[in-house]
Amino acid sequence: MEALPFLQTQCLLIKDNPINRASQLRHSRNGQTPTKVALAQQMFDGMSHSDTYAWNKLIQTHIANNDFHYAVSTYDQMLHRGIRPDRHTLPRALSTSRLSDDLSLGKQLHCHAVKFGCENDRYVIAALIELYGRLQNADTAKCLFDKSSVKDLVSWTMIARLYIAEGKPRMGLDMFDGMVDSGAKMDAVALAMAAGACGMMKSMTDGVKVHRVAKEQGLEFDVLVSNSLSKMYIDCGCLEDARAIFDQRPAKDVISWTEMIRVYVKKGGFNEGLKLFRQMAADRLKPDQLSVSSVLPACARVSAYKQGKEIHGYLLRNGIHMNLTVQNALMDMYIKSGFIESALKIFAGLKHKDVISYTVMILGYSLHGQGHLGVDLFQQMEKDLSIKIDELTYAAVLHACVAARMVKEGKCYFNCIKTPTVAHCALLVALLSHSELFDEARSFISEKRIEGHAEVLRALLDGCRIHKQLILGKRLAEQLCDLEPLNPDNYVLLSNLYADNEKWDTVFSLRGMITDMGLKPKEAFSWIEFRNKIHVFGTRDVAHPRSERLYWELQSLMKKMEDEDIIPDLDYSLHDVYEERECIQIGHSEMLAISFGLISSQTGTTIRVTKNLRVCRNCHASAKAISKMVGREIILKDPKCFHHFKDGCCSCGDFW
Repeated sequence: MEALPFLQTQCLLIKDNPINRASQLRHSRNGQTPTKVALAQQMFDGMSHSDTYAWNKLIQTHIANNDFHYAVSTYDQMLHRGIRPDRHTLPRALSTSRLSDDLSLGKQLHCHAVKFGCENDRYVIAALIELYGRLQNADTAKCLFDKSSVKDLVSWTMIARLYIAEGKPRMGLDMFDGMVDSGAKMDAVALAMAAGACGMMKSMTDGVKVHRVAKEQGLEFDVLVSNSLSKMYIDCGCLEDARAIFDQRPAKDVISWTEMIRVYVKKGGFNEGLKLFRQMAADRLKPDQLSVSSVLPACARVSAYKQGKEIHGYLLRNGIHMNLTVQNALMDMYIKSGFIESALKIFAGLKHKDVISYTVMILGYSLHGQGHLGVDLFQQMEKDLSIKIDELTYAAVLHACVAARMVKEGKCYFNCIKTPTVAHCALLVALLSHSELFDEARSFISEKRIEGHAEVLRALLDGCRIHKQLILGKRLAEQLCDLEPLNPDNYVLLSNLYADNEKWDTVFSLRGMITDMGLKPKEAFSWIEFRNKIHVFGTRDVAHPRSERLYWELQSLMKKMEDEDIIPDLDYSLHDVYEERECIQIGHSEMLAISFGLISSQTGTTIRVTKNLRVCRNCHASAKAISKMVGREIILKDPKCFHHFKDGCCSCGDFW
């Protein structure tokens, strides 16, 4: 290899330049134990080389070991020895300056590239684009690209990717369009990048164009491209198009399956997400940790507990490593499917707990009526200085305070939140109203000026319902109707309040108004799983094959309650009873589901029921009595919480 004249080399080296500084840094590390790479450097120093291959190899070794100062020092020695850097040396040196965030060094190396006549080499251009794009901005890299005589697929793609990284997907797509117009042959990376930009902009028009180019280039079913196209359609809200690509693909990897599972679960398609997970396992593709954490939320329901347990068992049987994300997802699944004891076992076995672990468990305690344990756990977490408490964790502990009606602690935690959201304020209002502190709750709402938020008014109204504050409750329900005139739930709340006060003329007037407005209140349904089949019951349902036996069981239980002088707590709920003036608990959906569980399962087995609406007071009181009479635990989940009925008591403490 041609050697540089000594004087020319000296002109390239400035006395106090970054390259010399890096070399000096290497020799100033006194007392450091020599590494294998440093020893290799010493051996290399004693050798005479006239070509660049060994030098390039050593520079690359230093870069791979993150010894950037050694890499620069080696480049410095090349120049001192008169070895001319080649088209492979300069990209390595440039990557060193980029990785060490040294733009000044990068600019000097750019000058070297010009001096050595390598400024238009494709490898050098790519390294320079990456350097300026990362350490300055995409526009600077684009200027270099525009002035270059070399415009290949790599440089086009790099500029586009830099714009996308800066949050400018439109400019990235403009580069892709220029690439297409130039006639450059596309590769999978360029198409995946363009599809990602379309997804960022949620632009179906551009996305369809990219998809067409992929077809023309014969890359539609390349794994990277098809994954990117599917994600693009998902980001644009076109799940059917994403599924069509997925189904047509001859080969699918774990990423493909995981993305489809994730989006179905996120959109509430739990059964389809579980079906896809089973298909993936049937195709002998081993799910990874992301796949598992994506499907577990689909099992976070009482009716899907068995599937969640099966997945947990699959992980254990196949020796799949469960990282903290998976373990947190398993805890969340067990909590939301009604098995908080299983979640506690996982939590207790965690070697390391992050803020999510604590948040999931604190919220779990509050959902299962054990708010005081949630507060205790939060206080335990506060002692761990490595954990940064966020707004979600404060929301979880406020939930726990509401469940336990711990007003002092709740106020304290609320005041710790730097910027409370409306959701945080609503939780504090719920805490005050549940504790019968209505004046304080109203003063807080007025002080924070949050009267116009429906969730805040509902939190206050909830306390009115619990403590039978009918006058304030009716006023709040009317405010809700004004705020959300097309929300039928608000009229249901108002109707039920008037019914509680036996204002039947007003009740019938409101119900007529709901019908005239074309609004449809939610109908009440309850369901229970038995022998891998979900049994669903509506109010006064007689469609079930065992209806006669169900009603007979309920009548027997009601007769026994009468004999024991258990008086029902009347509750008039529009979503349960449309025309009757009496709350007939024997026909309520949750009572039918409980009755089915009693006649279908073995003595002593826990009954697990889910209801889509809040359980009424009468059914709540009846479930407590039944749990004591039959000696069984009944777990009833409604939108508010899990009610654990056992020995005549409920975990919610009759506050729900």
